[in-house]
Amino acid sequence: MVEPDPKASAAGPRLGAPVTLGISTLDPGLRPPAMPAGRRVTVRVRMLDDSEELFDVSQRAPGKVLFDLVCTHMNLIEGDYFGLEFQDHHKMTVWLDLIKPLMKQLRRPKHTVLRFVVKFYPPDPAQLLEELTRYLFALQLKQDLSAGRLTCNDSSSALMVSHVVQSEIGDFEGSQSRSHLLNNNYIPDQMALMDRIMEFHSKNTGQTPAESDYQLLEVARRLEMYGVRQHPAKDREGTQLSLAASHTGVLVFQGHTRINAFNWSKVRKLSFKRKRFLIKLRADLNSSYQDTLEFLMGSRDCCKVFWKICVEYHAFFRLFEEPKPKPKPVLFTRGSSFRFRYQGRHGAQELKVARSISSSSEGRPLWQSGLPTPAPLEGISAGDRRRPRPLLPPDAGQPRGEPEERPRGPPDHPAASPGAPRPHALLNGQKHSLDLCGLSPDGRQPSPLTSPLLYDAGCVRTDDEDEVRRKRFPNDRAYFIAKELLTTERTYLKDLEVVSSFQAAVALDEAAPEPLRSSLFSNFEPLYKFHSSFLRDLEQRVALWEGRSNAHIKGEYQHIGDVMLKNIQGLKPLTANLQRQAEALVDLDQACRSSRRLQDVCRDFELQKVCYVPLNVFLLRPLHRLTHYKQILERFCKHYPPTHGDFRDCRAALADVTEVVEQLRGSMLKMENFQKLLELKKDLIGIDNLVIPGREFIRLGCLSKLSGKGLQQRMFFLFNDVILYTSRGMTATNQFKVHGQLPLHGMTIRESEDEWGVPNAFTLIGQQQSVVVAASSLSEMEKWMEDIKMAIDLAAETSNGPASDILSVDNKFPEDSSAEAESEDDLAAPRGPPEKPPPHRANTTVHVCWHRNTSVSMLDFSLAVENQLSGNLLRKFKNSNGWQKLWVVFTNFSLFFYKTHQDDYPLASLPLLGYSVTVPSEAENIHKDYVFKLHFKSHVYYFRSESEYTFERCVRSPRQGLSC
Repeated sequence: MVEPDPKASAAGPRLGAPVTLGISTLDPGLRPPAMPAGRRVTVRVRMLDDSEELFDVSQRAPGKVLFDLVCTHMNLIEGDYFGLEFQDHHKMTVWLDLIKPLMKQLRRPKHTVLRFVVKFYPPDPAQLLEELTRYLFALQLKQDLSAGRLTCNDSSSALMVSHVVQSEIGDFEGSQSRSHLLNNNYIPDQMALMDRIMEFHSKNTGQTPAESDYQLLEVARRLEMYGVRQHPAKDREGTQLSLAASHTGVLVFQGHTRINAFNWSKVRKLSFKRKRFLIKLRADLNSSYQDTLEFLMGSRDCCKVFWKICVEYHAFFRLFEEPKPKPKPVLFTRGSSFRFRYQGRHGAQELKVARSISSSSEGRPLWQSGLPTPAPLEGISAGDRRRPRPLLPPDAGQPRGEPEERPRGPPDHPAASPGAPRPHALLNGQKHSLDLCGLSPDGRQPSPLTSPLLYDAGCVRTDDEDEVRRKRFPNDRAYFIAKELLTTERTYLKDLEVVSSFQAAVALDEAAPEPLRSSLFSNFEPLYKFHSSFLRDLEQRVALWEGRSNAHIKGEYQHIGDVMLKNIQGLKPLTANLQRQAEALVDLDQACRSSRRLQDVCRDFELQKVCYVPLNVFLLRPLHRLTHYKQILERFCKHYPPTHGDFRDCRAALADVTEVVEQLRGSMLKMENFQKLLELKKDLIGIDNLVIPGREFIRLGCLSKLSGKGLQQRMFFLFNDVILYTSRGMTATNQFKVHGQLPLHGMTIRESEDEWGVPNAFTLIGQQQSVVVAASSLSEMEKWMEDIKMAIDLAAETSNGPASDILSVDNKFPEDSSAEAESEDDLAAPRGPPEKPPPHRANTTVHVCWHRNTSVSMLDFSLAVENQLSGNLLRKFKNSNGWQKLWVVFTNFSLFFYKTHQDDYPLASLPLLGYSVTVPSEAENIHKDYVFKLHFKSHVYYFRSESEYTFERCVRSPRQGLSC
């Protein structure tokens, strides 16, 4: 047992260590605190070589007393890099606070084991003055390697192990080296790398143990996971991430891959609120980062633990002097005040850091103060190659410990490891972008029930200055109609660029057969060139209309009919291209059925963030765009009087586009139905031939089916010949399992609320089976009954309709089996992130209907297509004060949020099925013009448009598209 010795020097020489040149962080005349009075307890500390030591301390002693005992016991001078960690009563690993008394931290001291480990990893091991310190760091890296925390590629792993072996057994000798590796595990899967380790070991001849330690640190410091302690977290979409603090700043990891880094110089404030960990960045006009990032952690305690770690890292690596304490409030305190004690070479200094951090100081941080860069191995005898390496005292034994088997992470890239400017810095930072709302590498998407997952996403907060700015632009209704044409054309051209990206992906992989390339890609290029030219014309005309160029003649350009007429006439010769572009959807489906390679290419492309709606929807965009032109021209003609100068051109352009739309209407309806069947095929399990000629989709939605177990939630799909009922499976793709089918031929339907005592219930009576179902509301029941009656009448009139038996016998799922229970196949499926993520279908229209207990029909899909919108809106959350300016696209029953119209993919999305569109009441205190509200249960969002016309369009389009 070790007791404090007041005569012991905390800087005793060891192994010929040079005299430290460090500067004392104690005020003159002060000494480390002595052992206070009180009952003594025995504390067990596990060293880095896995030996355990007992220390006798007072319960009232602060943590620093115990830490000083440990450092004195080892003759450790550079103790500021180390710390004592333990598991608290919540089973969380926390650092021993050097200021608080031990009795307030260790509830059961006799049963608690503290671990002496490295706490702060310097970016350059040359900053470590003593060989003992480098040796302790080498032991820590050895533990990190064996536990799988220091992940890297095979070459780096083998090289580091070779330095460890050189340090332990000396120069290479074949049989001895192999025997040592067989008896000691340093990394997971060591057997596979044994030959490479021995090859590297043979090149280390002549290295002393101290030199091997130094070389180990040199290799490790270049690795991305060097010094990283991951703390599990999620972004606002629910994507699994990890956060870590380092000398450069706060790091964000997905698995073992760093996806972002926020340098201390860019961080303005760190805080936490309940489970939310918030990073507020400094304003940077040239940066695409959000000004406030939010991460969800497991609990408030997890947030506080990580926040304290960040404060300590920032104080250790960035602060240059002790912050001046703020005066304490007389009555109340707010927030948290955490004291970080900087453990110096000969003493300690408290850094009281409030719940924010600042990085605007200049100079050298505390960890570098007064420390020259020494020759790394000065004073080491070349013959000292096999000296024993125990920690003091000598009987502590050799380093030992069994490695923990963990799967290896992806290969790292040492050259991309971040590093702040420092002496001997060899690495440059690499910029990554963190998308909080897109798909994660494992293909996960946010739940459809969540709110839009965008918070302060780098958007400028606006106020009344925006109203002043809007007054500079025209307020004519025709101007805002023209502006809608421009904004939707920008979105449309972006959608065409997605098709172009898909074309490039297919061409690169050479997966598409030649007929598909000729039918799809040869027709696409003329359309893309035409619309690019059309967009330039629109941008030029709207700029003149606004007076942003040639303002002195702007009165002559406040019309758009001539631009529309010229371009619609230029579009008419491309009618054949439009027809073939739609039919290419059939060719693509046939090619995917015959080519698994092309099917994989399409699947991988749909997982990209640019593909924010299903791929086949993009292929139908040219046909849908014609309908938009027709509607916009109709609004121009309705707005203009016949005597207006722009009326004639608009009417002529409307006649031309109407002619083209009528020619392609039949093809468009056919392809829309085909596209919907293809999407439903991806969502359903148990179907072999859903997509057959003659089958038409009518409605899908959620109903409760009455069975022996009571009412069970089921997903129903109504076609013109059959009704399918399904439940959502627990598979990795979240597809729906088909339980049964109800042919429409000979079916009857009746209300049965009184018969079964279930509100909004009706009975489907088939020739072989009857089913009782209940809708979520009276309106839902009426929609279902109306559509089912219509489908029954159509089935009766069609004698040669499609066959009704569409279920695969092998894939039928009986109703008695529990749909919610996981199957054996599901349980056996791998839970870790796969190498190639499967197509994840958690945010499709079917899943949104399932979560929100609603339904949509084919007519709703058509209305949603006709009422697509895009443009700038101001958004405000329920409990926030400022408005955020966003580029918003309404399509496919969802709002997609972008920072600007130039962004390639959305930052977040909000599925709108089930939402209501209303105007804020007086009690909500929204004292702005043109504000509408979207709300679903407790989710409330306010949006503010720039004009009365835009407000009417924004309110009407979701209502029509969602049938609210």
